[in-house]
Amino acid sequence: MEYEGMVYRPPSEARSLIIQVTIGCAHNKCTFCTMYKEKQFRVRKMQDIFRDLDEMAGYYGDMPLRIFLADGDALVLSNEKLLAILDHINEKFSKVQRITSYATAKDVLRKSVDELKALKAKGLDMVYVGAESGDPEILKAVKKDVTCEELIEASKKLKAAGIDLSLTLISGLGGRARRDEHAIRSAELVTAIKPEYLGFLTLMLEEPAEILEPIRKGEFELLRPEDIVEEMRLFLEHVDSEGTVFRANHASNYIILKGNLNRDIPSMLAYLEEVEQGKRFRAERYRRL
Repeated sequence: MEYEGMVYRPPSEARSLIIQVTIGCAHNKCTFCTMYKEKQFRVRKMQDIFRDLDEMAGYYGDMPLRIFLADGDALVLSNEKLLAILDHINEKFSKVQRITSYATAKDVLRKSVDELKALKAKGLDMVYVGAESGDPEILKAVKKDVTCEELIEASKKLKAAGIDLSLTLISGLGGRARRDEHAIRSAELVTAIKPEYLGFLTLMLEEPAEILEPIRKGEFELLRPEDIVEEMRLFLEHVDSEGTVFRANHASNYIILKGNLNRDIPSMLAYLEEVEQGKRFRAERYRRL
C-alpha cells in the first residue's frame, strides 16, 4: 500500500491503520492551513480503496485495531460509498475496535440523521471536526467557510445518530487583537455543543500559509506564550461542558493540559497559574516534534 502525499491524522489515531478514501481536502482554503496545499482534491476509486484494505487485512485482519479514514474530510463521500467501505472493513477485519474520520460541519449537514445512523450501525464511531474558533469574525477572517450555527446544528445531528464528536480549537487563531473574543466565544460554542472530546492545538505556521502575509505586514500579531495562558484561562472560566474529555497536549502547545470538563477546571486553572509564574512553557524548538 502506498500513500499519496503527506498523510495527517489526529494525535489519538497514532496507532490506527490509516486508509486514504479521499486525497486532500475539499475546502482547502483556510488561511492558516498548509496540510493539503500540494494536493488536488479527489475521491479515490473504490477499487483502490478496497485493494488497500485487502492488502492490510493480510497483516492485521485478525488483530484488534482502529481504522482512520483519511484525508481531510472523508465524510464528503456519498453514504452509498461510505457504507460500501465500512462493509468491506467489517468483512476483512474481524476485530475492529473503532472507525473514525475527519469531517466538516457541512459534510454532516448534507446527510440526514438516518444516513448518519446507518454509518454508525456499520461502525463509524467518531468524527473529528475542526471548529478552530467560536468567534464568527475569526472564522470569516481565516476563510473557514463555516458558521457557529452550522457547527452547533451538525453536532446535534451527530448526537442524534450516536456518533461521538471530537472537536478541535486553535489557540492564538485570533491574534492579540481578538484574543479575548476567541477564548470567550469558543467557550460559548463548546458550551452549546458539549462534544464528547475537545482538543486544543496552538497556531503554528508554515509557508505558504496565507495568514503569513498579514503577519509580515504587522496586521496580525501572534500570541506570546503568556498570552496563550491568558486565552486558555478565559476559555476555562467561561466554558460549561460537563463530561467533555479535554486535551491540550498536542506537540504545538506551549502548555500541556488535560482533564475532564467541568470537574477538572479548578485544577487546570491552578496549573496555568503555576506555569505562568514559573514561565515553564514548552520551548519553541520542541513544538514541531
